[in-house]
Amino acid sequence: MSRKPITIVVNDKMQRGYSYQCIKPIGKEFHSDFKPDLTPKEMLELGVFGGRYMRDCTKEFPKNWFVNAKFHPKGKPGHTKELNYFGVDASQPLSVWREKGWIYPQDPRGWFQWYCRYFLGRRTDDDERQIKRWRAMSRHITQLKKNCTKGNVECRKKQRQALLHWAYDSRFL
Repeated sequence: MSRKPITIVVNDKMQRGYSYQCIKPIGKEFHSDFKPDLTPKEMLELGVFGGRYMRDCTKEFPKNWFVNAKFHPKGKPGHTKELNYFGVDASQPLSVWREKGWIYPQDPRGWFQWYCRYFLGRRTDDDERQIKRWRAMSRHITQLKKNCTKGNVECRKKQRQALLHWAYDSRFL
C-alpha cells in the first residue's frame, strides 16, 4: 500500500536543494530481502558513528529520532568513540567511502543516510545496491556466533559496532 507522496527538500552542509519523495508508509513495505533489526531512531539512541553523523540534518527527519540520540558536541572536531554503544571506533573516514565508490550523490553521507530515507518511504534505483551491501554485512554475525560465547558483548566489540552501523543488533548473540 503506497501513500500520498510527500516531498522532502534537503538543505544541509552536504546537500543543497536536493528533494525526494516518500511514497511508502514510514517504516513499512521494505524489500523482502531487507529486514533490519533496528530503526534509525534506535541506532542513534544506542550510539553510532561516534556521535558525528547527521547533526546538521536533523530537520530532514522526525524530531523524535533525535530526542535521545548520542551526538558529539557541535563545534568540536572529530568524533567521540565512547558515544558508540560498544565504546570503540568502527568507522572508516568518508574519504575512504568515496575512494571505494560507496557514495552516490543522492546520499552523500552513505548507507545510513540511504537507510534513513528508505525508512521514511523513499524508494530509488539505488535501493537494490544498498540492500545488497547491507546483506553482505551478515557474514559478521556468523563470525560472532562462531567465535563468541552467547551474550558476551565484550567479544569482538569492533565487529559488533560495525554491525550496529548497519542496523544489525548483535547485543543478544
